[in-house]
Amino acid sequence: MNSLHLADGVEKSLTAEAVDRLWGFRGELYGCLGRRADELFELTDALLCADGPVSSLVGLCLAPEHRRGHGALYDAVNVGRVDVERLRRVLACLPLARMFGGRTVLAVDATPWLRPDAETSPERLFCHVYGRTRESDQFLPGWPYQLVAALESGPTSWTALLDARRLHPAEDATAVTAEQLRAVVERLRAAGHWQPGDPPMLVVLDAGYDVCRLAFVLADLPVQLIGRIRADRVMLTAVAPPPPDRRQPTGRPRRHGAVLTLADPGSWPAPSTESARETARYGRAQALSWDRMHPRLSHRGAWAAHPGRLPIVEGTLIRLQVEHLPGQRAAKPVWL
Repeated sequence: MNSLHLADGVEKSLTAEAVDRLWGFRGELYGCLGRRADELFELTDALLCADGPVSSLVGLCLAPEHRRGHGALYDAVNVGRVDVERLRRVLACLPLARMFGGRTVLAVDATPWLRPDAETSPERLFCHVYGRTRESDQFLPGWPYQLVAALESGPTSWTALLDARRLHPAEDATAVTAEQLRAVVERLRAAGHWQPGDPPMLVVLDAGYDVCRLAFVLADLPVQLIGRIRADRVMLTAVAPPPPDRRQPTGRPRRHGAVLTLADPGSWPAPSTESARETARYGRAQALSWDRMHPRLSHRGAWAAHPGRLPIVEGTLIRLQVEHLPGQRAAKPVWL
């Protein structure tokens, strides 16, 4: 009986703490609103409490949390003000979700707000979306937004969004990503979520991001980047130092070692690490890794203005392979 009372008391204490935290965040959120703050705050509540997806803005007027008319709603959307930088700092000060025994893991990805019928909307881009199957790609006009979220362990779909930024047509996506990640990491450090001696934050990126360039630009931050790469890439090994009992070769020293073609298993050297195990859902799962791998850079794209000789940005190449996907579907290897 005493243990039941103790558990009930702990649960009530945790519930009260969560309510106090939510109450404090709502106050901080209201402080980030400027002009038309009351209406913007009610509009946020209506958006969060609406049943199902929101298909029209005026439909939020029917939500019980929205106590004003649709005229006030449009007035707040047109002339209301939000202190975005203050809101970003508030989000960074919230308790941070963690993974892998307390390690901070940040995910970066872009999602489009499709606007195919809004022909007069400025700065629309062609956004990649999937059709009924992943093989039927489409490109529709819209506004892409890049999100940075903190991930947590366990079977949950909740993510703690820390930043969102709209990508404009004339911007360099890699430069924007580097600037956005740097700002998020600095805010997390200022909020005390990372201290010297803690493991580096892990940044997870999907295919399409220049992981090599981002690793070079963000080398001064306590982060490690892991990103998916195409299966037709070519990587190079590090140059092994000559044995001490052999004469140093004359001429210009080599900068690159042997070639590793991801699509050609015959070009793979012996892996640095190999692991395999049986799983209930995917059958046999295998992971291979090769240390000190790097791509061959050229003075194009993001490296076009790089002064002098291009750097060698080394990393670990990882290959993940499972026997089958759920439903006995064929599985392709994933390269990271």
